[in-house]
Amino acid sequence: MSRVLQGFITLILLFSVGFADEYSLKWEFSLQKDEPKKILVKYEGEKKLLVFRWTLYVNGGLVVLRSYNSYVAQNILALNHKNQTFRVQIKPRAANAFNVPYILVKFKEFDTKKDQAKFELYLYDTEATKIWLEEIKKKSG
Repeated sequence: MSRVLQGFITLILLFSVGFADEYSLKWEFSLQKDEPKKILVKYEGEKKLLVFRWTLYVNGGLVVLRSYNSYVAQNILALNHKNQTFRVQIKPRAANAFNVPYILVKFKEFDTKKDQAKFELYLYDTEATKIWLEEIKKKSG
């Protein structure tokens, strides 16, 4: 019985390591209310802008407004729930492509003392199609 349990635990560990590797990039950051996060997405000569911000946190739900390539959307993210992330498809699906590269943004926690939401951003690109993400920093002045 213990060998079966050891084998099961080994499989779980191998699966979790494999899952972590499918994301080629991971960023962590925090945002204040209405503070925009701007990310320039570059691929195949294209440049597109992803912008998102949160506007309201109530009852464990975070309202997020986002835009990418002139498409605007709103998400309500919740901690410890299946609606903890939103996904942005980076480029259109090609006729022969099964997996399309995307950005996944995950709501990790909310600091009520600082009034900040903590996020993780992942880049999924199994085809290694040379996608670059560049954070656009706020200009100090």
